Amino acid sequence: MPANRSRTPRGPMLTTHPFDDDKLREECGVFGVSNSEGAAAMVALGLHALQHRGQEAAGITSWDGHQFHTHRAMGHVAGNFDRDDVIRSLPGTTACGHVRYATTGGSAIRNVQPLYAELASGGFAVAHNGNISNAMRLRRDLVRRGAIFQSTSDTEVIIHLVATSQYRTLIDRFIDALKQVEGAYSLIVMTPEGMIACRDPLGIRPLVMGRQGDSVVFASETVALDVCDAQYVRDVEPGELVIVKANGEMTSHKPFAPQAPRPCIFEYVYFSRPDSISDSRSVYSVRKAIGAQLAIESPVEADLVVPVPDSGVPAAIGYAQQSGIPFELGIIRSHYVGRTFIQPGDKVRHLGVKLKHNANRELIAGKRIVLIDDSIVRGTTSLKIVQMMHDAGAKEVHMRIASPPTRHSCFYGVDTPERAKLLAAKMDVGGMTDFIHADSLAFVSIDGLYKALGEARRADIHPKYCDACFTGDYPTTLTDQDELAPPPDQLALLAEKVG
Repeated sequence: MPANRSRTPRGPMLTTHPFDDDKLREECGVFGVSNSEGAAAMVALGLHALQHRGQEAAGITSWDGHQFHTHRAMGHVAGNFDRDDVIRSLPGTTACGHVRYATTGGSAIRNVQPLYAELASGGFAVAHNGNISNAMRLRRDLVRRGAIFQSTSDTEVIIHLVATSQYRTLIDRFIDALKQVEGAYSLIVMTPEGMIACRDPLGIRPLVMGRQGDSVVFASETVALDVCDAQYVRDVEPGELVIVKANGEMTSHKPFAPQAPRPCIFEYVYFSRPDSISDSRSVYSVRKAIGAQLAIESPVEADLVVPVPDSGVPAAIGYAQQSGIPFELGIIRSHYVGRTFIQPGDKVRHLGVKLKHNANRELIAGKRIVLIDDSIVRGTTSLKIVQMMHDAGAKEVHMRIASPPTRHSCFYGVDTPERAKLLAAKMDVGGMTDFIHADSLAFVSIDGLYKALGEARRADIHPKYCDACFTGDYPTTLTDQDELAPPPDQLALLAEKVG
């Protein structure tokens, strides 16, 4: 039986950056390549390009035709996978990798992916972007049947479902497992027979396919193909399984009943890199269009349009071009303050956002400023940046947000705070304006967001995208959340207490 030679150094543990806790956390990023000499080196390059999707941990698994090899570590790709000895320890022409930010399972080396297991059919490695929203129920049932879990990740549920399936072939067992899970997933799976890449039936999480010569490449975003000099071929379709055998033969399977796709709309707002292409659309161009729509919906008399870097830049350019107000870099970002920063003492913490952002004071003083950001989550960063503008002498500060208010938690692979901590779930726009001390505050409308994506408006029935974080319209059942929710009589009691 092929063995898995796994190297899992603990590495430096990361702490959440104390001034970076007011963004929706990136989900994860996956990358895989089949039939490529030095496959692990290519995967490492691809993961570098996907680092923005997960900065907590990274891992690569390779297959050399006889054995699986794995290296996993806490921390960034750089520092863990830029050493020759690490890449040499991952031989083979097939490999997959993963960058992670924990959404389910917590921070521990045992949860770092790709996860690997020895099944009756041989080795099985899986890298997963997304979240299984009935994982707790499935895990409970599997444990009752004797399953022993090695991690707390929802991804391991898939491995156990494959292992316990009664179907004969591996692909049938894998399909059987997927038909039992709900939620969102883009998966890259490696077995001795080859590589499998697939998306959930709604296509909530992204996955693209490319080619570099005879090699087949899969990635969460097209930017990862670019850095590896691979040519984009197409998106893996929602509900599709693409199988690449060891001999290079490639087949497509669609085992699920067709459904109207609902890809995550927040990929366009924030998650994807602006130089990526998603569903044939430039993410950068969409973000500029959102900014232009925001200027149409919420104009204001001002002297400068200033982005909150870096994610607010494309929308701010669009706002400036549409409004005719000059665009300026009124906030300068330090790129040397990352999530590995050691948490400072109370005095430095109070200075907060200035370690990451600093006002371009000479430009700001005496001006009416339009601040453009991609979203407001807890509101703490917006409060600090608005105050920074006032401290720099801004005459007025008007905040404009290139997404609708984030009022609901995501259960599809994005680490959102519980709903009670979302500012827009607690306050109306007026209350939020007062909270961040802005002269005015406005968000792009949900219809305006869809217009920026080429739609006339958001459809009331079967909208084109998953926008649950804005609307509360979840496209799948949420078994685990429903089980955790208080019964109706308790909800009524809670409502009475709040009233």
